[in-house]
Amino acid sequence: MKLHSLLITSSLVLSGLAWAGPHDGDHKPMQGGVLTTVKDVDYELVAKPDVLQLYLRDHGKAVDVSKATAKITLLSGADKQEVELKPIGDKLEAKGSFKITPGTKVVAQVNSAGKTASARFVLK
Repeated sequence: MKLHSLLITSSLVLSGLAWAGPHDGDHKPMQGGVLTTVKDVDYELVAKPDVLQLYLRDHGKAVDVSKATAKITLLSGADKQEVELKPIGDKLEAKGSFKITPGTKVVAQVNSAGKTASARFVLK
């Protein structure tokens, strides 16, 4: 149990690092989701009870996600749900039943072109 608490605390402390990013463009959600920037790439998460969608933009231009994958971890209180996202058009997506509530913390691990990036969100 102490390891679980340590991991959650560490991820929350480090989540502030994901907010650091460039200020050279329009960094507003374009799909109505929650936005964070990691290494010049905007990650926008649209989370609904029946679908999760992740959009990636690099300096305002859509990133090709045709060969990318992502794993989303939803943390809501003591509940934890892990979901695999697959490319669908210009986004990564998963359909199913998801516990989406305000304050839910989300960690996205995105694999693209042999690189892995981690983006963190807090749902509103």
